Amino acid sequence: MASLETCEDKYRSYLSGEGEEHTHWRYGAPPNYDAVNTLFEQGRTKVWPPGSLEERVQNLVKTWEMEMFHKTKFLDYKSVDLLHYTISLNGRKALTLEDKRKLGGSYNSLLQTSLPEKYRCYNPAEETVDTANHAFTTTFPRGFALEVLQVYSGPPDIVYKFRHWGFMEGPFKGHAPTGDMVELYGMAVFQVDDQEKIVKVEFFYDRGELLGGLMKGGPITNNDAVEEAASSCPFLRKN
Repeated sequence: MASLETCEDKYRSYLSGEGEEHTHWRYGAPPNYDAVNTLFEQGRTKVWPPGSLEERVQNLVKTWEMEMFHKTKFLDYKSVDLLHYTISLNGRKALTLEDKRKLGGSYNSLLQTSLPEKYRCYNPAEETVDTANHAFTTTFPRGFALEVLQVYSGPPDIVYKFRHWGFMEGPFKGHAPTGDMVELYGMAVFQVDDQEKIVKVEFFYDRGELLGGLMKGGPITNNDAVEEAASSCPFLRKN
């Protein structure tokens, strides 16, 4: 979640420079992470030493997230092994890059559920890449920050605990903003090859921990008014 005025980013690789001159960006230009980086620096609970394993893992995950969300061509991904890469959630069947595309992008692949459709407050089956991105960037205008809390093992099998957080300052699926912090904790396994390209990703977390926090606001009775107010927010105009 980022604005689109580009600059070099100290936490993410493959975002700017000569190597990205021909990259196909989802919204026409490289994203700018200044707002979410500020949120991260103000709200993180760990400050890892430069060059430490924890810092390297944290930056790898941030780079991976950036590429998955903002680059539209698989050939532009530099953090993953294009031929062998898979991702799975909570022990589900592993997805290839093409499988992820068919599901409608990263939000939908990361919020899979077996709940009956009538109980889904967020239904990946009904969302596209663009509608999903709009929903979450509207809800979290300052972004959804990530920190690595602990690394249990290093390459080639990286096992780590993470925290995601943001402030619900915009509406979500008919629910009014609360202004509250919404957090998500989980575990992940990233398998990398000898070039530190990601071959396999496994995530383990409760999506209800995230979505539950977004359902606390009361129902919106005037969607048009709320959408107009949200679109006037300077943070949202950048997304």
